[in-house]
Amino acid sequence: MALGTRNAAGERRQGKRVLEKLPDAVGHALREQRAGLEKIAFQSIDLRAGMAQIQVTSLAFAEHAPIPARYTADGAGVSPPLQWSGVPKDAASLLLIVEDADAPMPHPLVHAIVVDLAPADGALAEAALPSQDNEGSGVRTGRNSYLQSAWLPPDPPPGHGIHRYAFQVFALAGGSFEGTPGRDAVLDAIREHGLASGCLIGTYERPDGSIALPAEKASAVSAPGAGLAT
Repeated sequence: MALGTRNAAGERRQGKRVLEKLPDAVGHALREQRAGLEKIAFQSIDLRAGMAQIQVTSLAFAEHAPIPARYTADGAGVSPPLQWSGVPKDAASLLLIVEDADAPMPHPLVHAIVVDLAPADGALAEAALPSQDNEGSGVRTGRNSYLQSAWLPPDPPPGHGIHRYAFQVFALAGGSFEGTPGRDAVLDAIREHGLASGCLIGTYERPDGSIALPAEKASAVSAPGAGLAT
């Protein structure tokens, strides 16, 4: 049975509304506006029976620790290595969704979706997901919030504070995806076929650059093109 894909129009409109660049002053003004950790897939769809069943880790960073710049828009921008264990024996496939819980939007910003992963304990190597100047390892990707089938590197607005990036792995009992699924299709699949879940939180922050600017350059803070707001 195929997992139905939603009409992408709503997700496309949402993607177009994502501000591509925010100056420091705007990031600071939006500091209290965040999607919220409770809205990420792992929290909003409870498959945990009190605790996570799948353990998700990374050789690059620890739980709730900073993500190295290499994996962000300030570095090479490749996807970080991930490992997972504790997959139920009756799982038919796994999926990965990476969301920014602190994006200044009504819903978490999707940085990556990977579907049809092997239903067993496993891993994704560094740069396994396609990204700028990197073809990836051939995994099947869905659409991020910019409607790209790729890894969207963390690129938070300067001055907005710490952003929490949730690397979430879900085990599905069956079904297959059509086309290039987005967040809505993935959430529907989890609700219908989800067996177990796991989550690893990594953080990244850009300090308010306006603090260090000389007075004569303060006006430049509000100039366009300061940074990608993701």
